[in-house]
Amino acid sequence: MAAKVYFTREITPEKVVELYKLVGKELPGKVAVKIHSGEEGNQNYIGPELWKPMVELVDGTIVECNTAYEGQRYKTEDHIKLMENHGWSKYFKVDILDGEGPDLELDIPNGKMIKKNYVGKNIANYDSMLVLSHFKGHPMGGYGGALKQLSIGVASSYGKGYIHGSGCMENFFGADHKSFLKSMADAAGSVIEYFKGKCVYVNVMMNMSVDCDCCAVAEDPCMADIGILASDDPIAIDQACLDLVYKSDDPGKAHLIERIESLDGVLTVETAAEHGYGTREYELIEL
Repeated sequence: MAAKVYFTREITPEKVVELYKLVGKELPGKVAVKIHSGEEGNQNYIGPELWKPMVELVDGTIVECNTAYEGQRYKTEDHIKLMENHGWSKYFKVDILDGEGPDLELDIPNGKMIKKNYVGKNIANYDSMLVLSHFKGHPMGGYGGALKQLSIGVASSYGKGYIHGSGCMENFFGADHKSFLKSMADAAGSVIEYFKGKCVYVNVMMNMSVDCDCCAVAEDPCMADIGILASDDPIAIDQACLDLVYKSDDPGKAHLIERIESLDGVLTVETAAEHGYGTREYELIEL
């Protein structure tokens, strides 16, 4: 059965809330709101102002995890300062999920590349998750969206290295590329299973650089903004975003498509679909 993906070309805080309500899924209990805090120096990340009414509606806590490489998000104390500097702490409760160990280990019995995933232990304090993603390119994954947020985004610092190495920490950032992409799909599935479907996904297609928000020095956006999408299916929403890029009449799309295709970004979507965590078939419902 095709998943429903709601779409608007108008990018405003109010439209984020409107699309979320159309999804029709109530997020129970304590809600973790996964965002990307934005590396220091990055000019493309989506700041808290766009998300503010949405986070307030679900009374959510902004959650993030530390990186596995040097930067302002590598050490907890520096990451907390960055969250303050970027305005997250001004508006919201903030929780660095892996700020203190030990990590929580999630089993992936049917994983194609990895059989476990390491996430920040504080995830156990939440009953559901709202995944707010900035759709754009990525220098390793080809693109970044909901599936990357669920995998690398929720993984602890150690867990990020584990995914990148496809289960081998000694091969950090050196694993076969296809194995890394499949490992991301495995890890994403473990988080989906952990919350037992109690997740909603919002992807915003703006400031679409070929680079991720994790890059301190990133290329400027290569194509015009497209809009906001929302769904309860992380595979369908990412597939819809990819399709909207391809269907765009903006000539700048060629640069983003080259980044996606050169790194086989769609393989993560394909692998997640093989797992059955969602579907690539969707109905795009435009407001």
